[in-house]
Amino acid sequence: MTGPHNKEERSPKMKNYAFARMYSSRLLTIVIAAAFVSISTLAVSAEQESTLSYGGLLYDKWYKVIDADKPTTAHPAYPKDKKYAGKPDANWRCKECHGWDYMGVDGAYSSGKHSSGIKGINGMNGADPAKVVAVLKDSTHGYGNKLSSDDLSALALFVSKGQVDMDRYIDRATKKPKGDAARGEAYYNTVCAHCHGKDGLQPKEMKPFGKQMGNPWEVMHKILNGQPAEKMPALRAFDRQIAADIMAHMTSLPAKR
Repeated sequence: MTGPHNKEERSPKMKNYAFARMYSSRLLTIVIAAAFVSISTLAVSAEQESTLSYGGLLYDKWYKVIDADKPTTAHPAYPKDKKYAGKPDANWRCKECHGWDYMGVDGAYSSGKHSSGIKGINGMNGADPAKVVAVLKDSTHGYGNKLSSDDLSALALFVSKGQVDMDRYIDRATKKPKGDAARGEAYYNTVCAHCHGKDGLQPKEMKPFGKQMGNPWEVMHKILNGQPAEKMPALRAFDRQIAADIMAHMTSLPAKR
């Protein structure tokens, strides 16, 4: 039958259907908006990773990164009785006092020729970057007239948010990476070998990778942040375990040419 009575019966159904369509449309809009926010957040995070990487390069050898002359006078805070007191180009590097593992006197630099007796930067992990900038510019550190405002901010961000817990990826007692060498070989051969060769002996002026693994903390820092003034890619934005896997493979590479 097709009388008015049937039209009245279908009307509530049609209303419910229209409401369902409107609800679904609004829900889809919310989901898309949430996804856009998530993607935007990831983009901001990724961009911060590049700044952290740049800060890591400055921590390594800032004057080479900014193409400045090497320092010619000793850093004011470096102890005069330590190994590198007479080498300003060494003792002005952040890593020389605070170590590649960021722990200073409590880490790998607790003894040996690089030991300075100075504490690490690990105590500033999570600190307000503005506070770190103030420390970098104080009379003890003396970077206020050596680095630009942007460079100071990048270095401070690295100190605050860029430190990696090296003990998660390197066994401190044996210096062995906590990685999968088989996976690391695949990563190495596709990412690193083009410049360094499958044997890790290139370029010729570089210490062989097998020998460099005597200091795995330095190697991990450079894998994550790159090499100052070189075109080496930084893998900081990738899972940290990839760096550990690459290092596990590097331990099998020759230590001599």
